Amino acid sequence: MKRHYFDYNSTTPVAPEVLRAMLPYLDQSYGNASSIHTFGQQARSGVERARRQVAALLNAKPAEIVFTSGGTEADNLAILGAVYGSGKPAKHVITSTIEHPAVLNTCRYLESRGVAVTWLSGGSRGVVSVEDVRKALRPETVLISIMHANNELGTVQPIAGIARLARGSGIPFHTDGVQSAGKIATDVQQLGVDLFALSGHKIYGPQGVGALYIRKGTVLEPVLFGGSHERGRRPGTENVPGIVGLGEAAALAHRDLDSEGRRLSALRDRLQESVLARVESAVVNGDGVERTPNTTNIRFDHIEGEAMVIALDLKGVAVSSGAACSSGAVKPSHVLTAIGLSTGQAKSSIRFSLGKKTTDEDVDALLEAVPSVVAHLRKLSPAYAG
Repeated sequence: MKRHYFDYNSTTPVAPEVLRAMLPYLDQSYGNASSIHTFGQQARSGVERARRQVAALLNAKPAEIVFTSGGTEADNLAILGAVYGSGKPAKHVITSTIEHPAVLNTCRYLESRGVAVTWLSGGSRGVVSVEDVRKALRPETVLISIMHANNELGTVQPIAGIARLARGSGIPFHTDGVQSAGKIATDVQQLGVDLFALSGHKIYGPQGVGALYIRKGTVLEPVLFGGSHERGRRPGTENVPGIVGLGEAAALAHRDLDSEGRRLSALRDRLQESVLARVESAVVNGDGVERTPNTTNIRFDHIEGEAMVIALDLKGVAVSSGAACSSGAVKPSHVLTAIGLSTGQAKSSIRFSLGKKTTDEDVDALLEAVPSVVAHLRKLSPAYAG
């Protein structure tokens, strides 16, 4: 059976160019990047080239890039580091209810330690209001953290507008750019952010590596302790092959951003429009606002999303449900309930995310499978009277 992958927001395959770039650092230039001998300096050269490549994707200076183990660590370093480094006795953080758990749970941790947190709504379409951010500002606000693009809906947040507010108030601004990097423009100068997190495995790089942009002058305390790696920001021997892979992936993303964005947007729109035309009682979550070009989240009333994921997988189509499985219990997506969907509606939503290997043939296969799967599952649903 030929398989068709529509879960690129979860993870992407490693690009062939990335794998080729990594291989020499696994069996030839395998030195410790902190060593001064030739093997070490070969490794260091690879790390610094990658730093320049990531900086180019973000229009940043190489010295402003810190490598991490992934997007989650980058978000933690940004949030905890900025809050701990604020120097204010009373601390207040502004974030939203539609953030990734890497941000949500870090802010919840801070809240449990006495830091005040304002949780802004994403409204009914999954977009945070600049005016709501303005109203939430306090004299003791030490950080604003609003994601660039939502991982489930693809909705793009008004980052530049929020950044202007933050800068005018002298407040550091962090954005989780894990789902925007490589899909839409991530020029940190135009966005105006102070901290920007990204992850390798979302942009056709390896898993287990990420980066944090830290604008020069931003006060950030380390949250891990050890050696003086990464200019004292993040201790630990560098993951040289992973960093090299991330750098190459960033270079490819920078090169292909416009052309790939146009291609994926056309495929996504065809997929979305055709599904809505062929399946009754289907609704696009987060429709009518700017979204990343590869993502659509569609609700199919009167079905269980998990059952649809399994049924489509049996037909060779991989998608993602709007529900998360935790400790054996299927819970509705916090993003979808945050924008006003009921538990049933959230559990009946499916995310389709496209990528570099997605073709018209893949979309055709999905469009053939979805209507029949939905019809079958609705026949089994006591709530469906169609």
